[in-house]
Amino acid sequence: MFEFVRKHTKVIMILMFLMIIPAFVLVGVDGFKSIRAGGDAVATVGNHSITQGEWDAAHKSEVDRLRATVPNMDAKMLDSPEARYVTLERLVRDRVLSEAVQDSRLSTSDARLARELQQSPTIAALRRPDGTIDIERYRQLAANQGLTTDGFEARVRTQLSQRQVEAGLVATAFSPTELAEVSLNAFYERREVQLARFNPADYTAKIVPSDAEIETYYQANPTQFQAPEQATIEYVVLDLDTVKKSIVLNEQDLKTYYEQNVGRLSGKEERRASHILINAPKEMAADDRKKARERADSVLAQVRKAPDTFADIARKNSQDAGSAPNGGDLDYFGRGAMVKPFEDAAFALKKGDISDVVESDFGFHVIKVTDIKAPKQRSFEELLPLIESDLKTQQAQRKFAETAEAFTNGVYEQSDSLKPIAERLKLDVKVASDLQRHVGPGVKGVLANPKLLAAIFSPDSLEKKRNTEAIEVAVNQLAAARITQYSAARTRPLTEVRANVKDRLVATQSAEMAKKEGVDKLSSWKTTAPTNLPASVVVTREGAQVVPAQVLDAVLLTDATHLPAWVGIDMGVQGYTVARVNKVMSRSVPVAATADQERKQYAQWVANAENQAYYKMLTGRFKVQIKAQRPVRTALGQQSSQE
Repeated sequence: MFEFVRKHTKVIMILMFLMIIPAFVLVGVDGFKSIRAGGDAVATVGNHSITQGEWDAAHKSEVDRLRATVPNMDAKMLDSPEARYVTLERLVRDRVLSEAVQDSRLSTSDARLARELQQSPTIAALRRPDGTIDIERYRQLAANQGLTTDGFEARVRTQLSQRQVEAGLVATAFSPTELAEVSLNAFYERREVQLARFNPADYTAKIVPSDAEIETYYQANPTQFQAPEQATIEYVVLDLDTVKKSIVLNEQDLKTYYEQNVGRLSGKEERRASHILINAPKEMAADDRKKARERADSVLAQVRKAPDTFADIARKNSQDAGSAPNGGDLDYFGRGAMVKPFEDAAFALKKGDISDVVESDFGFHVIKVTDIKAPKQRSFEELLPLIESDLKTQQAQRKFAETAEAFTNGVYEQSDSLKPIAERLKLDVKVASDLQRHVGPGVKGVLANPKLLAAIFSPDSLEKKRNTEAIEVAVNQLAAARITQYSAARTRPLTEVRANVKDRLVATQSAEMAKKEGVDKLSSWKTTAPTNLPASVVVTREGAQVVPAQVLDAVLLTDATHLPAWVGIDMGVQGYTVARVNKVMSRSVPVAATADQERKQYAQWVANAENQAYYKMLTGRFKVQIKAQRPVRTALGQQSSQE
């Protein structure tokens, strides 16, 4: 099949063009992506199904976003069953809110959408110095999310409409002060307890598992003893630095570049100026702003009559608290240091000149240029290293597209080896061993790129050891790889992991023995309290915790109607704890600022609780069903699932 494609590439491209273009015309790019995302339904909301393809795509997008935000985050955490299930729940929630939007006939106007986009920090980062949006970067922002600009705006519009579903509920949540104080006093209640801990380590010496028990545990828990799939690969990387090394510059180009850019390369011109500021911020009333302008005109008339008294007039009249005591002096500054109207005026003046009244966001300025520091022109020899670097970078950027095309074609056309393209483009063929499908901790560079890893572990790469396609792993950086050796995931033989099996079995049985003795002691102590319990400690949710969280929760939730009260806490592999509650005490009275902050926090809890209850009601109304199994984690960390 692949050989036929390779021999008839042009014919296949024409056929694909004829089939794909009508599809795009009919449904559009975003619609085509939606159609493509298929697979079995993993959840349903009303008549809408969420497919496995949608789930996979959404989780990949979420993982890419988190990796970009937190590069050092453990990849296993991102790709765990629990993390994937959270993504599915988010998809379901978004669908439920969309159904609620339609049911309530909510919508987002064009004006509201425009206001949201204008206020977005992400969009703000795309603005040019003149305030306009860089459209190409805007398109790239949408493309990075797999969308067109129309699709991106549609997504934002949808999110704004979804917020309306919950906004009214959250904004109107009611939390009286008296109720908040009663609840918070109960939540932060203090209890005096005595704790008896039954630690599994105290029972380890008593356990000597037999060969049969080790064999049984190994057979019952094969996933605990798996070796992950691994690959040894060859890979090549094409980047801007590589292209730059191949560029040879001639002396005439260097000299021409020097002549055209000597002013810029020698340094920036700096100016020293003094100013008199009459405050008039944008939000000032029109009448007050008019008066400020009149005052600035009056100050300007004064300094025009007696330019040498500028400093004295600035001390008496300037409302810039930082510079007024110094006669308005702002010291030296270059371009970009001041607001644009001020900068344009200052750099248009000659030394000793005084400007007209200049208006900025701060108010009205009268500016006097007191000195001009022009940079000393540097010689060709001084600037040669910088010129060479600039020219090579410029030429490399122009040449990179051509080289990238050769790289992309080369790894495809000679798919059984990377050496030909490496020799042709003077690239190093690198080797990596023990590579896994997901990014391992500490892995950096191109081998930490999820797209490249996905291509390496694709069926075509695994089965036929072909080169991957050229993958863009960063800006101006392409990589391709091929597998030379591969080991599938497997359960390690018992002989290899026997010690590990024994340790896990001993840990399990030790925890069981600790729990059994703890349960027995709890039963007997309820009848006859021991005299040798550890000293009492006071536990509370305030401040640093002196006991594990699960012990704290169990103690504070224990019915204290009759004291002393007893409770047993199963801590899994950490053993068992018996707690005796001796006394209940009110919390310490918080300072006023803390109490106010706590009441606000309580109001937020109430709002969140009401919101969750409302969402649960919506899931019933729209007949939500999640078909995928929810992953759970056993005491020893083994993965299992439940409906």
